[in-house]
Amino acid sequence: MDRVPQTSFTTPLVGRDDELARLTGVLDRARGGAARAVLIAGDAGVGKTRLLDEVADRATKAGTTVLTGHCVDLGDVGLPYLPFTEILGVLAGDERFASVLAAHPVVDRLLGGGTDAARHADAMLRLFEGVAGLLADLAEVAPLLLVLEDLHWADQSSRDLLRFLLSRGILQHPVGGAPARRLAVLASYRADDLHRRHPLRPLLAELVRLPAVERMELRPLADADVARLVRALRERPLPDATVHRIVERAEGNAFYAEELVAATDAPASGVPSGLVDVLLIRFEQLSDTAQQVLRTAAVAGRRVGHDLLRDAVGLPDAELDAALREAVERQLLVPGEGDTYSFRHALAREAVYTDLLPGERARLHGAFARLLAGRDRRAGSAAERAHHYRESHDLPEALAASLEAADHAQRVGAPAEELRHVEAALDLWAAVDTSARPAGTDTVTLTLRASAAAAHAGELHRAVSLTRSALAGLGQDADLELAARVRYTLAGNLLNVDHLTAAFEHSSEALALIPAEPPSATWVWAAATHVVTARQVGEHETALRTARRALRVAEELGVADARADLLISLAGLEEHGRRTPAGRARLKEARELARRAGNAPVELRALFNLAIGCFESGDLEECLPWATEGLDRARRSGLLSAPYPREMWYLRQLVRYTLGHWDECVREAADHAGALPAAGGYTAGPGLYVALARGDFGAAERARTLLEGPFDWMGTMVAGIVLTDAAALRGDPEEAVRWMRSTVEALTDAAGTRPHVTVRLTALALAAVADRAAGLRLTGDEEGARRWADTATGLVAQARESAGRGEGGIPQGPEGQAWLARAEAEWARAVSGPDVAAWAAAVAAFADGDVYERARCRLRLAEALLAADRREEAAVEADATRREADRLGAAPLRERLDDLVRRGRLTREAAGGDRGPVLTAREREVLRLLALGRSNRQIGEELFISVKTASVHVSNILAKLGAASRTEAVAVAYRQGLITPEPTAGG
Repeated sequence: MDRVPQTSFTTPLVGRDDELARLTGVLDRARGGAARAVLIAGDAGVGKTRLLDEVADRATKAGTTVLTGHCVDLGDVGLPYLPFTEILGVLAGDERFASVLAAHPVVDRLLGGGTDAARHADAMLRLFEGVAGLLADLAEVAPLLLVLEDLHWADQSSRDLLRFLLSRGILQHPVGGAPARRLAVLASYRADDLHRRHPLRPLLAELVRLPAVERMELRPLADADVARLVRALRERPLPDATVHRIVERAEGNAFYAEELVAATDAPASGVPSGLVDVLLIRFEQLSDTAQQVLRTAAVAGRRVGHDLLRDAVGLPDAELDAALREAVERQLLVPGEGDTYSFRHALAREAVYTDLLPGERARLHGAFARLLAGRDRRAGSAAERAHHYRESHDLPEALAASLEAADHAQRVGAPAEELRHVEAALDLWAAVDTSARPAGTDTVTLTLRASAAAAHAGELHRAVSLTRSALAGLGQDADLELAARVRYTLAGNLLNVDHLTAAFEHSSEALALIPAEPPSATWVWAAATHVVTARQVGEHETALRTARRALRVAEELGVADARADLLISLAGLEEHGRRTPAGRARLKEARELARRAGNAPVELRALFNLAIGCFESGDLEECLPWATEGLDRARRSGLLSAPYPREMWYLRQLVRYTLGHWDECVREAADHAGALPAAGGYTAGPGLYVALARGDFGAAERARTLLEGPFDWMGTMVAGIVLTDAAALRGDPEEAVRWMRSTVEALTDAAGTRPHVTVRLTALALAAVADRAAGLRLTGDEEGARRWADTATGLVAQARESAGRGEGGIPQGPEGQAWLARAEAEWARAVSGPDVAAWAAAVAAFADGDVYERARCRLRLAEALLAADRREEAAVEADATRREADRLGAAPLRERLDDLVRRGRLTREAAGGDRGPVLTAREREVLRLLALGRSNRQIGEELFISVKTASVHVSNILAKLGAASRTEAVAVAYRQGLITPEPTAGG
């Protein structure tokens, strides 16, 4: 049957998957004859009706009859049985239900004048039984869903009828062989309307004790779900800042979010007028005294302590307690820990606050400011005092309190709050008389401080803007040291947003402003910054010369943190960089110096370089502890949003992706979604790599959003990798090459040096180019194949150049060399066809690195072996690829493998039936030594091969045997007869 009445809706349902699944389960069981009822509680606007609409819509599509009745707030003049008469009225108007209604004449009495018919107990009982019988008969025709909305407004008669239906009527199991009732009841009510004496409370307590009745609480939506809802409500995208503000104010309430979105185009700020009216309805029902207390509490903020509120409102204790009890019972205020009260919802507080007269508001703010100033003047209250002084128009006190609040935020590691308070002080500065301003500071110094806080909070472009403002504020007679500080700070901030040439120019100016003699800490820091900018623009010799000189000066002056910063730079400039033991030793020394000096940003720079050095040298497992230590240090310092912690976050996820720990990678990315600012969106990169590898091409669109807004180097790199690979997987070489080239161009520095990721990007693009060239060659289009082969030759040249020039001009580490091996193999495939040796080299290059890329290379190796008619070896490689693809969930890779197996008729029999995996002679020697418990080093010594080669052989053996460890590989080998136990002495 169709749903009665039909409901349409346009608001998307988000964040209710668990609740929807639970209610759908109830309906499924009800269709099987297990009658159930669910009482759904939730605050006004949280989304009860929208959820019920969705459930009802699904029920209708499944063939369930849906009947909906609404309770209405009619005050003391309640209409009896209102939701039930609404339902019966709909049934009476639909001829499909005429025969069922005719069998229950008692319903006519309810529709035509139920109040008279139900004055006596026996008449009421007959009425209740008649309604129960009607619903039972309807459920025999088709499964039935009864929806009752807004029970908090239900009249006494409706509550009594509901009690009867759930306790004695429709939910009771039929007796005497009668069919089970295919019926469910869903009833909603507002939890925030149920004060202690609300008449629905005792009924709810009674009903939830029934075995067939359960309760569901619809909690506020999670912030991420509110953000999804907000974006879905507008055809044109809203700015991230607007979305964040709406999410913050809506506090999980879907209705509030919708109203706030609707008001985004309105010129006025604050709470939308229509929403204010809704929010003030309950407030205006309070007594005058309770309203006075709430107005005072609204000025205090979202939360207020009992003693502070008492002193501000000035009421006798008995009157205050009575007013507070009234506000709590009406669920406008909520008691909290430590004798505090808070508004149940921030928008309710905003509405009450907006309703105050301007003079009343200023007077109350002044009272709170004076009270807070007299309560031991705690540092933690400085932010509150600054707010109250500003709103009461006492600007000198507001300025002093803002600076005090900024100091407190800095001490507790809250850079975003520090930035807010320093900017507030800057706004107030010009409005405060010179004699009333704090001594020892000025607007340039304050602006520099704000820029540092912005950088630490991840607001990198804001940091640049603030430092430029400080530079513009320098007068002709400005102190040279301050002028230098402004310039090298601006240089550092410009580096963070990848404006490398401008950064070098400003650091050069800073260094020129300060004489090297006599030595000074300012010169040392200017030099340290210049070292970094010079290196970034390719001025390697300048960077090295300046770093060595500055390090000597830092040691003479005892500036430990500057010395640490210079050691970090030298670790990348000397002795083959951070990949070597010597380089890491310097980095560890720098970390300890920075830690002792208490300079967290420099310590984080050292930890990042230790982590990335391990990654570049192929020591992936060793990389993780350094990245984790860096993130822990950043968390303790409140610097998680700063540049180096963001890069360590990405790096840790990248290591997990590379090692094949994909589920862990995706889980952590989901757990920490939104923990970093929009500027750190690239940290989602490894999660996007996983999604694409598993066949989610939506990852490409998500990656494209990283290119929106101001240029971000890391975001551009991640987007380029995903978009190039996605195009290759779709078989679109034109698009793959276009993304590869545009990404390399965007990431190339001012000196024309291509980024290290060039080798990876070209390898990904070459895969698509080789696919196209091979396809054209098969169709006989030799000219087209040659054109793509020429493209491949140009691309591989870039890959070779990139892999040969890493940090400090030396070749890239194992990761870069592995990507080069794949690029070479793809180039050979594009030019002349599959090359067994090239693909074997690529597989070996990824042996201790990226497990997914190794599996992709094994697929190509199987293809090359098949083309060379080495079917047994091809089958081994195909089988290893299948196991890895299945373990990772890499569906596109598995599909390509299945296609190869099908086209090449490559079955397990091709590898020798059940003879087990094919091991080379050398692999069998290595396997024998593995069984004897030899380490890779010992295997290398016995077989006169390198440790690296031994490691490659061990990895190959594990893959061929489908083993996760050396021990498991030996056990499998024994079972399959690949090795036999060594004879014992005397045996």
